[in-house]
Amino acid sequence: MKLITAMIQPHKLQDVKDALFQVGVTKMTVTNALGCGQQKGFDENYRGTVLEVNLLKKVMLQIGVNEEYVEPTIKAIIDGARSGKIGDGKIFVTELKEVIRIRTGERGKAAIG
Repeated sequence: MKLITAMIQPHKLQDVKDALFQVGVTKMTVTNALGCGQQKGFDENYRGTVLEVNLLKKVMLQIGVNEEYVEPTIKAIIDGARSGKIGDGKIFVTELKEVIRIRTGERGKAAIG
């Protein structure tokens, strides 16, 4: 079992969701986030004052999957989020030691679904 965490551009969320649905991944958590990477932000003028904006809007997806869904999930995220420009995002894959579904008490692969 793996936890796939992806940081993507907000306007790419619908494309990523569509790509994930096509490979059978429908369970996810989506959170608005702020962050910066190679983009390093931008400068903006506000009432004659230059403001440095270095935390940009992002969307964080967290998806728990069983082993057979890891690569299809990663490929779907890349297909939906890639524009070829700096700021497309990152994908992090971490090991899940245990998963428990609260409603039924199921554990492991059965809890992810």
